[in-house]
Amino acid sequence: MEAAVRKTARRLVRDFGEVEHLQVSVKGAADFVSTADLNAERSLVEELSKARPRWGFLLEEGGEKKGDGQHVFIIDPLDGTTNFLHGLPHFAISLAAVKDDEIIAGIVYNPISDEMFWAEKGQGAWLNERRLRVSVRKKLDESLFATGLPFKGKPDHDVTLAQVGRVLAVSTGVRRMGSAALDLAYVAAGRFDGYWEENIKPWDMAAGIILVREAGGTVTDMKGDHAMMERGDVIASNGQLHNDMRKLVG
Repeated sequence: MEAAVRKTARRLVRDFGEVEHLQVSVKGAADFVSTADLNAERSLVEELSKARPRWGFLLEEGGEKKGDGQHVFIIDPLDGTTNFLHGLPHFAISLAAVKDDEIIAGIVYNPISDEMFWAEKGQGAWLNERRLRVSVRKKLDESLFATGLPFKGKPDHDVTLAQVGRVLAVSTGVRRMGSAALDLAYVAAGRFDGYWEENIKPWDMAAGIILVREAGGTVTDMKGDHAMMERGDVIASNGQLHNDMRKLVG
């Protein structure tokens, strides 16, 4: 997985350096897909298929590709596309491995900062070669949170802004960085104490879920269950703040 990600990342970095020359097509209202997305996804599928030819894929751009029915790679080749297209160096490749519907490994890689967040079930979470642990903050007024904000064409603007208002009123702040995968990785690294978002896809969160869990944190859906990828919403925290977060945003 790491080899596939690093190979793909080299081309992404080149594309990022020439972002003004990229061909861009409209995928939806205020939601764009660049040739960089498509090329990165194609590269990841090609490299991973060489190593695991019977595995299936769940892809942001290419949809679902059936495999042996037991193993699946979940891929977002460029999480933070809008940042990428605006020249903001905050984006990532997100790759998760799933066996029998359980996430067993994940990578979130920012090629600009060369930060490789990775985790494997039972082996902990890591940033490059450094072990990760979630933060130990217990008080909301000492804590920093992250979320995503809906843009044009997305639902629930008022709901999300109300959630942000409630969290802002009791915390040190809320950040909107533009990459769900990196937001989750930052919770695992203790940079954020918690993160929540609604109306997102499995490829946005799959790798980040195992990162947070293996770093000692808690991940649920808004109801407190574990149907994040089915429901399309997620709350991730250091564990100690999880109930407080659910009351604020659930």
